[in-house]
Amino acid sequence: MEQNKIHVSECACASCSPVDTNGLSRKDFLRRLGAVTAGLGLAPVTAYALTEKGKAEEILKSQSIKSGKVQHLSLLHTSDIHGQVNVHDEFFWENDKAVFKKRGGFAHLKTMIGELKKQNPNTLLLDGGDCFQGSGLASLSEGRAMIPLMNNLGYDLVLPGNWEVVYGKQMLLNDMGAYNAQKICANMFNDDTAGDLMFPPYSVFYIAGIKIGFIGYNDPLTPIRQAPAYNKGIRFSAPEKNLAKYVKLLKEQEQCKMVFVMSHMGLTQQLDLASQPYAEGVDYILGADTHERIREPLAGKYAKVTEPGAFASFIGKLDLVIEDGKIKEESYELLEVDPEKYAADEEMKSLITTAYQPYEKELKRVIGKTKTTLMRYYVLETPMDNMITDALMWKFNPDISIANGFRFCPPLVADSNNMAEITSDYLYSMIPGNNNTIMADVTGKQITEWLEKELENVFSKEPAKRLGGWLVRFQGMKIKFTIDAEPGKRIGEIMVKGKKLELEKIYKVASCEREGDPESLLCRIRDVKNTRKLGFLVHEVVEEYLAKHSPIAPELEGRAVATDAASTLLTQVKGVNYQFR
Repeated sequence: MEQNKIHVSECACASCSPVDTNGLSRKDFLRRLGAVTAGLGLAPVTAYALTEKGKAEEILKSQSIKSGKVQHLSLLHTSDIHGQVNVHDEFFWENDKAVFKKRGGFAHLKTMIGELKKQNPNTLLLDGGDCFQGSGLASLSEGRAMIPLMNNLGYDLVLPGNWEVVYGKQMLLNDMGAYNAQKICANMFNDDTAGDLMFPPYSVFYIAGIKIGFIGYNDPLTPIRQAPAYNKGIRFSAPEKNLAKYVKLLKEQEQCKMVFVMSHMGLTQQLDLASQPYAEGVDYILGADTHERIREPLAGKYAKVTEPGAFASFIGKLDLVIEDGKIKEESYELLEVDPEKYAADEEMKSLITTAYQPYEKELKRVIGKTKTTLMRYYVLETPMDNMITDALMWKFNPDISIANGFRFCPPLVADSNNMAEITSDYLYSMIPGNNNTIMADVTGKQITEWLEKELENVFSKEPAKRLGGWLVRFQGMKIKFTIDAEPGKRIGEIMVKGKKLELEKIYKVASCEREGDPESLLCRIRDVKNTRKLGFLVHEVVEEYLAKHSPIAPELEGRAVATDAASTLLTQVKGVNYQFR
């Protein structure tokens, strides 16, 4: 019922922009984010069990709520959908082994959201970004096909994620603008104007008898993580620039009883933010980006942190009991979107069919088969990325082929008895950007320094130095390293095609071009020589490889071996009571 949920205000006026809107360099950002202690650099961080198991059900049965003596507020949070609108295989880690179950699907998600809203009309539906990139439907429509589907789900508030920039600034504005939901982001600025904010920095809702405020932050390191062309005309700042200002405004001027940060910065950065002094007054950081599945919120010094998984497979649900304008009880749980539990909504099914019609023939095209499960999720090495780098090696015969350690794309489950078909749609889920392939000459010394930097990006003891990705993937090379060693001293051995790497030797390295990078930069390796385009898009290479080698059977091969972690390592996060499962 609309009377239970009133959107009070949002702000994008010049008076609410930060006093200093100058963008931070990476160096300044890392320095200013503050000194950190061992592990995650937090005040001692522990798992914060808000309530005992089953408290959400108790809240629903409360006679005080039924009688109207107290109010019940629910927040439903999704993120990192990455264009995945259909039921798909999903990865779980149970009893020290991988388990796969069917999860997700927008038609089932809609039914689930509807049932949760029936349980509590005082409900807000939130999304934390990275929605309209990551599948064939999303990529071929530049995100447009996702808009009517998201609007049909009935979101109240959305945040742009780091991949929302993938189609360029104008398409970002067009796609975000087409959402019926309110939009917030306090750290994305128009770089080609007077420096005004691209979106309102915060939003306020009056619901269940109280006012609550939301402040939004995209990853300040997006310009480094993404191809330069994606971010043209956009400037980012760090939360320290204006978070305290907006918290003060929401608490004192708007009289909000609770303040939430919606963040797309990755779990390590969000945990760090939760213990920074400028986050004082924030109740929760509703996080996103690293696809982590937080089942019990993690507590920093000032705020609690959640993250709701990915691919529309999960909903994070926060329940609050309010009496006389004060929070009396809290309960958080991570709910699975189980298609066997929630029937498909017919209206959403029809919308999905309509969305696919212009692209259906291309996306259903079968390009190969696999006898082993294609998956990401592992931090060090994955069968899916081994296949992609195998294809680059087969096509161009370099010394080393490399690919980014992306985290999008659900698994594709198969075995030798039940081979799975790889479609064009699934290829877009594996590699949404169909970029040019390139090769360059790189010295062994450059490769060593680059690998040390990549390891620091993934495993730095300083949260703000973690770019959010998993380890870079490669073929033709094997490395052994120690995660907990000092920065720049982690690698113990590098082998290239069975021989020890030579620092002065020049190696041919093949990869994919990042749009807008200078010719001297290849997959973040600087000052490479003799860069040349190879005349093929990466999708063409993978399709040719699959046509020649199907059925494929990629597995873990020990291409990246850590002396102090298992090959099945599932998260970068250390020092907290959390496991990805």
